[in-house]
Amino acid sequence: MELPTPADLRQRRTDLDLTQSQLADRADVSQPLIARIEGGDVDPRLSTLRRIVTALDEAAGDIIRAGDLMNEDVVSVSPTDPVGEAARLMESEAYSQLAVIQDGVPVGSISQGDLVHLDEDARTEPVSEHMAESFPTVSSDATVDEVSSLLDHYKAVMITDAGETIGIITEADLAARLS
Repeated sequence: MELPTPADLRQRRTDLDLTQSQLADRADVSQPLIARIEGGDVDPRLSTLRRIVTALDEAAGDIIRAGDLMNEDVVSVSPTDPVGEAARLMESEAYSQLAVIQDGVPVGSISQGDLVHLDEDARTEPVSEHMAESFPTVSSDATVDEVSSLLDHYKAVMITDAGETIGIITEADLAARLS
């Protein structure tokens, strides 16, 4: 087992948006002790270090992650699918946009707005000729704040693991989870 350094503890605390006082309360130690440990002025007893690490682990568990929010059933089309299939799928699923996925990898997106001005002949054309850029991707351990920030600019966020699509989050998913 590798013990965290003072810099590791400080970084983890700040990543979790905890003050020294908040961490001290959670670990049942004093704030000055946290400050001295983080400053490298004192080596804590193993039992104290264990309480601090446990408090950090519990605080990390309080954070909602993309993996907690995502829909694992990603309704999507392939770039080679006809546009008409994308339109039918959007209508049947009541979605305004779809991810375009090729071999498990997000390669684009297509929305009702992309299809609105197309004539009947375009319904047989491949999705790749009308798709927009892909939705942004994050890992399943991205925080809800990171996802929310992306959703301010995009209609959805794709969740990937080693480049492979494992889920999707939309504004509706975020609103449902946080309400």
